[in-house]
Amino acid sequence: MQRDLPRYQKNNYDLLVIGGGINGASIAHLAALRRMKVALLEKNDFAAGTSSKSSKLMHGGIRYLERFEFGLVRESLRERYFHVQAAPHLVRPLAFIIPVYEGDRRPLWMMRLGVFLYDLLAGSQKIGQHRFLSRDDLLKHEPNLKSEGLTGGVLYYDAQMDDARVCLENVLAADAHGAHVANYVEVTAFIKENGRVTGVRARDRLAPEKPEFEIRARNFFCAAGPWTNALLKLDEPHAPEKVRPTKGVHIVTPKKICKHAFLIPAERDNRIFFVLPWKNNSMIGTTDTDYSGSPDQVAPEEADIAYLIEETRRVFPGLELHREDFKVSFAGLRPLLKREGSASNVSREHAVFTTASGLFFVAGGKFTSYRSIAEDCVDRIRPNSMVKIEALYGSGRIDEEGLPRTAREHGVSLELIQGLVEKYGARYTDLLKLGKENPALFEAVSPGLPLIKAELVYAVRTEMARSVDDLLYRRLSLGYSPAELEPHREDLLKAIHEVCAL
Repeated sequence: MQRDLPRYQKNNYDLLVIGGGINGASIAHLAALRRMKVALLEKNDFAAGTSSKSSKLMHGGIRYLERFEFGLVRESLRERYFHVQAAPHLVRPLAFIIPVYEGDRRPLWMMRLGVFLYDLLAGSQKIGQHRFLSRDDLLKHEPNLKSEGLTGGVLYYDAQMDDARVCLENVLAADAHGAHVANYVEVTAFIKENGRVTGVRARDRLAPEKPEFEIRARNFFCAAGPWTNALLKLDEPHAPEKVRPTKGVHIVTPKKICKHAFLIPAERDNRIFFVLPWKNNSMIGTTDTDYSGSPDQVAPEEADIAYLIEETRRVFPGLELHREDFKVSFAGLRPLLKREGSASNVSREHAVFTTASGLFFVAGGKFTSYRSIAEDCVDRIRPNSMVKIEALYGSGRIDEEGLPRTAREHGVSLELIQGLVEKYGARYTDLLKLGKENPALFEAVSPGLPLIKAELVYAVRTEMARSVDDLLYRRLSLGYSPAELEPHREDLLKAIHEVCAL
């Protein structure tokens, strides 16, 4: 994947996609599969916004059942199953527990009915079987759980994902099918002829001293998430806002809070939050509050962090969680459709609309449903129900039995090979080729850290990483994992500067 900006000025594209989050990446991917000449621009790094700041879940949305959004849940469950099958290196089944206490607004019978319906809607595409849990079962599985008032609970399955890499693999797949993709390129103006958009002016944010350049296309899709309102006003200064950004905050601690993932109703406002095992850490989130500032400036506030700690401490009282235990926090914005009502009750359905100048926009939607969203978008330009996204960049058969032989042939440990497979899927062989060309790249970045120097080179050469943050947060999945990152930060930064010259 090459960041070649001069080629943009030499082509007239069928489709220019603005926004390199999951929706923009999948639109570019599907359009390229349908043999369109595609360009994709992202003003920051791919997945740098909402698409790397989610709860890391590929889920059906069990809470949408109580709003009778059965179609949305069924679609999401289908997509969850697809990803578990097609990208097991990035999306894996995860068991969830919902504990129920005396006085909860959602009583035990409702939770039992909920998980039954959830699996019923999944049908043959279930990824695990729900169970009803007695009070004693819960405390046996999770002894740190609050016992007072506990009446029982349920266990069901959803999936955990590496959100940034799911997005990145869609970008890589788009590139592999001929799309021209680039990060750190910002659209600064729309070029119009007779009132219709025929191109954009753009600037290279990595070389601000260079002049802006023009890109021409026949169709334009803006998939900018929380930046949607800004692009609408770039097109028409008096355009009404279409997106209602809401802020979601997560906090991460190296402490092990629970063995399973938990879905818990908050006592303060009765909205739902998660306590999740994440790598060797525990992740808690999310909040859901309206946000009116610049999407470029969104950040966790101490009140958000205190809310999550307080609610978690209530359910796991014996762990003595404190503010200093949480080494990492992050905030993202959900680009919800502008609707009345509380933020957590706004539908997660998506919408596609056009402006008078001919721009297409997509807003709303869930990460899990991105394939369906992409299909809806690309169908507006070039319908073809026979061509869908059926694989990601790392999809493909892996000869598990042959991995020990592969390890011997390359003179590395089986654990190293398995670690590459878990991160890159079938593309693990790309990393082995780098090591074969230069055996020094098989060296560990730091003792005890499952990361080799070839991964740093691969991130820059193939995955278009352009900064330390690109590597830590969106290529190597270490930035939100303090248990892995902090003991090795110094060695890792040294290796990044030496191997990648970043």
